[in-house]
Amino acid sequence: MVFSSSLFVFLFFPITFILYYTANKTGKIIYINTILLFASVLFYMWGGIKYFLILFAVILMNYLLSIIMVKYESYKKIIFILILAIDLGNLFYFKYFNFFIDNIQNAGNYIGINVFSEVAVVALPIGISFYTFQIISYVADVYIGKVKVQRNFLNLSLYVIMFPQLIAGPIVRYKDVAEEINSRTIQMNDIEEGIKRFIIGFSKKVFIANTMGNMADTVFAMDGAVNTLYAWLGAICYSMQIYYDFSAYSDMAIGIGRMFGFHFIENFDLPYRSKDIQEFWRRWHISLSSWFRDYVYIPLGGNRKGIFRTYFNLSVVFLLTGFWHGAAWQFVVWGIYHGFFSVLERIGLNKILKKTPKLFRHIYTMVIVVVGWVFFRADNLGKAFRFLRNMFLINLSGFKNYLIVEQFTSIFWICFFISIIFSVTQIDLSTRIKIWKNNTFVRIRYLLLWVISILYLIGLSYNPFIYFKF
Repeated sequence: MVFSSSLFVFLFFPITFILYYTANKTGKIIYINTILLFASVLFYMWGGIKYFLILFAVILMNYLLSIIMVKYESYKKIIFILILAIDLGNLFYFKYFNFFIDNIQNAGNYIGINVFSEVAVVALPIGISFYTFQIISYVADVYIGKVKVQRNFLNLSLYVIMFPQLIAGPIVRYKDVAEEINSRTIQMNDIEEGIKRFIIGFSKKVFIANTMGNMADTVFAMDGAVNTLYAWLGAICYSMQIYYDFSAYSDMAIGIGRMFGFHFIENFDLPYRSKDIQEFWRRWHISLSSWFRDYVYIPLGGNRKGIFRTYFNLSVVFLLTGFWHGAAWQFVVWGIYHGFFSVLERIGLNKILKKTPKLFRHIYTMVIVVVGWVFFRADNLGKAFRFLRNMFLINLSGFKNYLIVEQFTSIFWICFFISIIFSVTQIDLSTRIKIWKNNTFVRIRYLLLWVISILYLIGLSYNPFIYFKF
């Protein structure tokens, strides 16, 4: 398991920041990097020492082989392929081994053959999907000459294991933080802006994501045995939950990174205001979609080899995107589903959509996205299709479902409408209300939001971020 929210907020982070800030006064980059790396190691080891040893081995292997790759130019491509094989093989074993074994066993059972007598279940190391893609981006950029190979093992380790974004992203490119790893100072403005960003993310998680998640969990737990309106309510609540949950983690990671002198890229840009699926993926999980664009789509040929090859490349990218999220068929279907609409829009659907009102295009996009999230949330394909059946086969009975009705509290409805409004628009009251521009008043606002969030958190059970499991 990873740190609970309370332990992180009240103990780990304050101690880490005090030590870090004290070391920063020395002006020695080696000191502040060492403290941040040590804290990151402790943070990750909380989830299990054996998982840290795996991560350490991955970092060491990439560190050594990258240096060798640069040194022996004639063997550069072979060594690069070897590194990719090891990194992806490691990811495959820990994340997908059980999936393939189970499917082979199921296929054997179907024809009456017991393929495997007994196979141990392989546990999934925390954050393996994120740190694998992160370190592959480093090796790939070294290979093509975008960045210089990092010869300082401490610095490369810090890049990979830095705790703010280690568990659930954003996927940080080495080229974006290389200079700050080698030289940075903490400014008071960075600390203040980082604290504000962290508070925003923390409050989004505590109030909106968790509240929407409670309703989504209740509805999805009924395995499709709900009426049409409740089914749509559950799907919409999950859509809000996953957006505010994941964007909250990104906000907190970006905020903490800013407090430590790092400027991580934005990971979300109001994706629910998109007017088509292609735009949605330019705004959603930007670090992942740009990673697949740069390291899969473009190397496959992108859109440079004709329209059919373009459609094929897009399909491959979305298939891999779905599979990256989880070793289960519902994630594969989710990826294929989004790939289908991305290709369909390129074929000609976008030309038709552009002739329609913006509201219709927005509704079209949100229906596609919300329906897609059902595959993402359901435990298996069977449950997903049963849930979708109730969403589209009109059933207006069973409104007195007490498990759902008892959650129709004032807090739920306030969070529900706030989640929808702020998912499609940015409302900056500071430009309309003069007093909100005052620095003292701004700080009081954030302090009150922080205190209320903490008080609210105390009454909640532990509710980890959704992307922790990926």
